[in-house]
Amino acid sequence: MARPLHRQAAAGGWAKLDLVEQLGNIGSEVERAIRAHESGKASRFDGALARALELFDLTAADPRWHGHRCQEVLRAREEFCRLFFDPEVPPGSEEGLRRYFFGFAYAARLRHYRRT
Repeated sequence: MARPLHRQAAAGGWAKLDLVEQLGNIGSEVERAIRAHESGKASRFDGALARALELFDLTAADPRWHGHRCQEVLRAREEFCRLFFDPEVPPGSEEGLRRYFFGFAYAARLRHYRRT
């Protein structure tokens, strides 16, 4: 088994976040992967891809989200992978992923400010 890239998250910290926070964090890695891919920075892309997939997998493994939520997470993961590995990816797919994850990041940030 490979060592986790997000050690604290893999050690249980991820389970302390709600779904909105988890998806917002995944979205950050998704954005990093898209930007690195667009600019041709292979090593940055590889790192962001690996980190995003790890966070997708940690979220999918979270027992709180089993059922419809888990299916949604796995479908987003599939679309993320498709963006880079399917030669016939539909136009606008990257923008769709960006919009999808931006909503979670925005909601998580609002929640954070309301708590402080």
